[in-house]
Amino acid sequence: MAIDLKAVEQLATDQSSLKAAAALAKPAKWSGVGASQDGALIWGECAGSGANPYRVMADLRDLGNKCTCPSRKFPCKHVLGLLWLNAEAVVPFVPADTPAWVSDWLGRRRGTTAAKPASNAPSTEKDLGAARAGEPEVAEDPKDVARREAQAAKRNEDTERAIFDALDALEQWIGDQLRMGLAGFIDDATARCRRIAARLVDGKAAVLAGRIDELPSRLLALAAGDRPRGAVVELGKLVLLARAFRAAPRDAEIRRAVAASETREIVLADPQAQRVDARWEVLAEQVQTRRDGLVSQTTWLLNLAVTGPRFAMLLDFFPASAGRRGSVFTPGERFQAELVFYPSQQPLRALLVRRDASEAISALEWPASDTALSDALTRPLLAEPWVIETPLLLPKGRIARDDAGQMWWRSADGTATLPIASEVDGLLCGTELSRAAAIWSGNRLTILAARTRWGRIGCHE
Repeated sequence: MAIDLKAVEQLATDQSSLKAAAALAKPAKWSGVGASQDGALIWGECAGSGANPYRVMADLRDLGNKCTCPSRKFPCKHVLGLLWLNAEAVVPFVPADTPAWVSDWLGRRRGTTAAKPASNAPSTEKDLGAARAGEPEVAEDPKDVARREAQAAKRNEDTERAIFDALDALEQWIGDQLRMGLAGFIDDATARCRRIAARLVDGKAAVLAGRIDELPSRLLALAAGDRPRGAVVELGKLVLLARAFRAAPRDAEIRRAVAASETREIVLADPQAQRVDARWEVLAEQVQTRRDGLVSQTTWLLNLAVTGPRFAMLLDFFPASAGRRGSVFTPGERFQAELVFYPSQQPLRALLVRRDASEAISALEWPASDTALSDALTRPLLAEPWVIETPLLLPKGRIARDDAGQMWWRSADGTATLPIASEVDGLLCGTELSRAAAIWSGNRLTILAARTRWGRIGCHE
């Protein structure tokens, strides 16, 4: 989806706005520029006269827009500048996760649309050529660059200080829950978690806030007798994550779990990021509507090669108000692709860099697990003790139901038995599985897909 300069001209309220936008249509004025996966939403932060940049966003479907500046003009020069950047591709609008402030604005719009420009407005009043001519290119002032860098460093320090304060509040809150008793916490988990999550959002720890906001649903998914133990484990992991952030606040992996993920362009430009060109199989797709109004779309891939990370997780977010989006992947399909992984001790989350045309790779077997099951269950906790879910490649086994109706996976040699998180239907139940890919949440397995002597079986097949 794109916009042309004619639309920018028609959207401007007067020639002075267009002239001011021309001065802003320069890469040095902007940071954090991005777009949604479908290109409909664009956003960026524009340096202003104050310490903090203005947050600017626009919906190209109807040209609705928003800016945090105090201008009384609508649209303001910052919105016009952002649209100008997009129209002329001055900077790349790389698809990325939609920031929370853009999602909040989109949710508040409630279907409203921007006013349409008058079609009979004389073109001589607002002319792009005049706007361009009035703003010749000038060399960037080194003092301005130094000032912006100093302001950025100050913002980073303020953000870090805010996160530290929020983590102090979190640890105090956890201590209060333990002192008051886990029974009361479990009964009132939704309200209590929502309050501390709001405090973490104010403290710039948005990712950690989302994790805590989802904690009650994870507890309620457990059997009643397992919830106290589950609460202790969850709260303990939060403490470990808070302590890890204090010890290494600039660590990308830890910061990703607390504050925010790196942008797509940062990961792609990182020369240290691990790149893997291999043949992949789509195991499953998980779509979940979160309490913050976003929908997470997780695609799990299995590396069919002998070397490299065994699993890859492609993660995308979009506003729930945008409706269900179709997937570009089909469970069971295979393809050659290059992935770049986010920096991590255990690379898992990745970005799709290149996907080649499908090849005849259906004959490839799933690789054997390269670690013992006991190690696969515990090793991730040594590197990231706060992790919630871990993908596993299970050896030969079978899924069955006990007398109480609980589903279990049992290894063929009888040395391991693990509980299944949900009901398993169809051929998966009772069939001998030569391999199975699953997500281990610390106390339950979620089966993604499995291989049998008849072929592949998905979790809903």
